[in-house]
Amino acid sequence: MDHGSSQDQLLSRHNLGWLLASLVMAVAPHVPRLPPWVSVLFAAIALWRLDIARRRRPLPGKGPLLLLTALTAGGIYMSYGTLFGRNAGVAMLTAMLVLKLMEARTLRDCMVVVFIAYFLVITNFLFSQSVPTALYLLAVVLAITAALIGLNHPRGALRWAVRLRLAAALLLQAVPAMVLLFVLFPRVPGPLWGLPRDAFGGRSGLSDTMSPGSISRLGLSDEVAFRVKFAGDVPRPSELYWRGPVLWDFNGRTWSAGKPVVAEGLGFTGFGAPLRYVVTLEPDDQRWLFAIDLPASTPPGASVTADYQLLAAQPVRQRLRYDVTSYPAYRTPLRLSASDRARALRLPRQGNPRALQLAARWRAQSRSDEEIVSKALAMFHDAPFFYTLNPPLLGANPVDGFLFGSRSGFCEHYAGSFAFLMRAAGIPARVVTGYQGGEINPLGGYLIVRQADAHAWVEVWLKGRGWVRVDPTAAVAPQRVESGIATALPASDIIPGLLSERTPWLRELRMSWDAVNNGWNQWILGYNQQRQLVLLSRLWQRPASWQELGLTLAAAMGALLLGLGGLTLWRTRVGRETGISAIYGKFCTKTARLGMKRRPSEGPADFARRIARRRPDLAEQAALISGLYIRLRYGQGAKKEEVQRLRQMVRGFPGRRV
Repeated sequence: MDHGSSQDQLLSRHNLGWLLASLVMAVAPHVPRLPPWVSVLFAAIALWRLDIARRRRPLPGKGPLLLLTALTAGGIYMSYGTLFGRNAGVAMLTAMLVLKLMEARTLRDCMVVVFIAYFLVITNFLFSQSVPTALYLLAVVLAITAALIGLNHPRGALRWAVRLRLAAALLLQAVPAMVLLFVLFPRVPGPLWGLPRDAFGGRSGLSDTMSPGSISRLGLSDEVAFRVKFAGDVPRPSELYWRGPVLWDFNGRTWSAGKPVVAEGLGFTGFGAPLRYVVTLEPDDQRWLFAIDLPASTPPGASVTADYQLLAAQPVRQRLRYDVTSYPAYRTPLRLSASDRARALRLPRQGNPRALQLAARWRAQSRSDEEIVSKALAMFHDAPFFYTLNPPLLGANPVDGFLFGSRSGFCEHYAGSFAFLMRAAGIPARVVTGYQGGEINPLGGYLIVRQADAHAWVEVWLKGRGWVRVDPTAAVAPQRVESGIATALPASDIIPGLLSERTPWLRELRMSWDAVNNGWNQWILGYNQQRQLVLLSRLWQRPASWQELGLTLAAAMGALLLGLGGLTLWRTRVGRETGISAIYGKFCTKTARLGMKRRPSEGPADFARRIARRRPDLAEQAALISGLYIRLRYGQGAKKEEVQRLRQMVRGFPGRRV
């Protein structure tokens, strides 16, 4: 066997171009995440491989490839500090893919390259599972499959339209099996795409600490934090305080939550009609679950802390749906423990002297804690304070710097300074972070809460009333609470994503796209183990076991394969009968009129010989028609001009007795 000639035929410039194009499509989404030198390496080796094919030069030996592989692995280790994990693993896979192409000499080598490319496509879902990502990767799979067809097709190089048509046909045939496997294949608990340790790096969201500027940075993000579907009407914006981490400890600059204390019960009294809703939380690699103040139910597997914060058992590393019931009107216990009181009054020994003096003056002039709270809110309302996403930096005494200097800040500035003043005046106070408000999508009837809706407020403990929510931001920018962040910020501060609020057609487009994303999240990405078992229980009319799930999957796949096999055979038979076989059938009809009817057991060649014996004058025509029919009917393919020639020959064959 001539290995050189077989290699040239296998990886011709046409086939190699298709393969490299599909590899570039698979690698392209990773380029912004890869070290620049890995992308340069991929491009350089790809061009080198094209030059080898163009000049018909031999491929490099194992020595140079082994050296290049070792250097690449060392470079990846130096870039990431490891060869494992999501980011390092993708970089290694990208480099090994193009290095494998440099030693592809046989069909087996090319098949390995193709399968590595398929696997590289899957790794894109480690970073994004959005609708655009899925659509793009479908196009990549189509291109890789077209390259695979070209490598294996016996007729050599194929036109691009033929490749894509065959690849699309293969993918369409796989759709029914894909749907069955998606619906019935056993779902494992936990995130499939969260296995690498570094799969959740860079997630945006709230943390269990707050310092000047920490929440305003979230105000620059248009990412969705969670979506909410209410059982009834959506509450007023002023009721939409989504409770998250509760911050007790202050070191002079940063508020922190400390270790949460799990409570045995909810410990408050709710008034009025409760709110019932379903939250679909985006993964943020944190444990807290968000609920409207105050949550009266705990989702399965979650717990509630003594300060009414919901906590999941594990960090949320996949999209999570949970049902909650809340009471916007409530009263907490009227007794505060000594330890909680001491913690809610603790302040650093030094720093912010002017704020301390102001609080002491309020205490001396006031007859009740409520009066001090009112004076603080009046100060924020009457003095020239400004609500902005771009506050100036604060010095060593951030509370003093904000209250008596810049007077420009975001919600964390107002909440932090207000809590400081309350503690300095002897009123127990704590900071609550979370989200406030949300945006209703009229297309789906659900509420969208974005990272830009992140908010901080204060709870003060008042005698006879318990913990009471006070939002100092509302005293400065009341429209923030009533209408959302987009209406409260000056035009210069609006982030691009929120500009749609002031452009109706852009807002409508934005809502339409979010409705598509929400449907994708709910029905595709949100199809988890619990939903699968519910679906199977409806199918079996009772709770189903994993064994029954396996039997259902096997039976459905068996029926599908039998159905597809039967359909393929039927289409093949019908297609031939309505094409070449139909033309030959007209020939047989004409011979029957001449008194020579074809027997059911008689093949075309035998039939032509019988015609020649009975009608020597028609022998040549019958032989030509039968020979062409046999070649077209049982050969590798039929050209249009040959089929037309057969049709003309049959038309010229006499069909009446002389």
